[in-house]
Amino acid sequence: MDEQTRELPQKYHQAVVHWQQHNFPDYPALVESWDRFFPKDPPFCLCARIGQVASDVVEYGDRKGQPKATKPTDMDERAAKELFNTVKAQASTEFGSIQQHQGTLARAYDDQDRAWVLRVMAEELRHGYQMVHLITNEDWSAVSGEKADDTVEHILSSQTGSHYFAAFNLEFDSFLDNIMFAAFIDRVGKYQLTMQKVSAYRPYAESMPPMLREEAFHLAAGVMPLRRWVERAAKGDPLVTMAAMQKAANKWFSRGLEMFGFEKEPFSSAQVNLGLKDRTNADAQQQWIDECAQMLGDLSRRYVRARLPGNTPEEIDAIQQRLAAGETVEGIAPEEMLRLPDRRFFRRSFDGAYEMVGIGGETFADVDAYVAHLAEHLPEAYLASRDMRHYIENLRKVVAGEVTVKQAVKNTPKLQRL
Repeated sequence: MDEQTRELPQKYHQAVVHWQQHNFPDYPALVESWDRFFPKDPPFCLCARIGQVASDVVEYGDRKGQPKATKPTDMDERAAKELFNTVKAQASTEFGSIQQHQGTLARAYDDQDRAWVLRVMAEELRHGYQMVHLITNEDWSAVSGEKADDTVEHILSSQTGSHYFAAFNLEFDSFLDNIMFAAFIDRVGKYQLTMQKVSAYRPYAESMPPMLREEAFHLAAGVMPLRRWVERAAKGDPLVTMAAMQKAANKWFSRGLEMFGFEKEPFSSAQVNLGLKDRTNADAQQQWIDECAQMLGDLSRRYVRARLPGNTPEEIDAIQQRLAAGETVEGIAPEEMLRLPDRRFFRRSFDGAYEMVGIGGETFADVDAYVAHLAEHLPEAYLASRDMRHYIENLRKVVAGEVTVKQAVKNTPKLQRL
């Protein structure tokens, strides 16, 4: 595997280290316990990793067949601006997720769960470092109008509430959020990185393979604990319930959907036409939805199997089909099965924003009735958050005609820590 590692110029490297010391103080604990939990893996490296590209020429879009750009000024101006904004947004998500995880890291169920999330955080730090490398390794000022120092300072000064995507502006309420975030939101990351492997900008495309290998672990850090937890729930553990996991899934699914951007044309295929991705937003989003549904189906199957250990795989399949049809089987209610909410549920940006659509696709005309529905299907701790209060305030204004949906999306308050 041909891969190079590079370190940022000293001032940028130290800026990231300084950020880590203030926002990720538990990082040394990972270094100390690495050999215990990850004995077969090489030590963590805070560096940029440069991988291999599948093609030397642009593979998609209007410039298909032309050599991939190695400098921002070699690109079409619109493509360069889009890519620069993408790199900034990606950096924001990497550093933002660390800030979220840090808040509830100490609430991990056991040392292994904590170590796995620590590794996720460290690799997100490396991914942020990778984006800073892309920003500082070449001069983007001609297309961005920004100096590298200013861009990096802005990225590293952001806090929970001021990041680009709503998914990274939510405080975690419990360690269940750490796990569901990895299962849902890091899965979005996998799709974004996969799409961007074909980027018309070679340095960006070269960054994707190492990041994708690390992202696979992040998904496991979500799915593996969930597998253990559904088995605990099946055994009657009152501290781990299917209802709690369902509510957490409802919370994160909607935010994950919005990370794909606009689903409708011409926006959905814009970056494909520019040679920056290999599929449309809508196609990638649907593949993500299908994969999330499969994940929840697998977790539900494990729950049924743990509840009914004497049944054969074929019998478990038949029971799941009956549960899906709404039947209670051997004491297991259909509501105990994990499932995705309607894709229009609880949306606040892009397609479907501020439409009052319920968990099962039902529509609401009354705001209070919809708020009661949200309260029934979202985590209790989240209901008391500023984020939820701001959403409901905006929703009431949209329904009353005081603001447009576009204004409500734009006016979503920043939630910086005080």
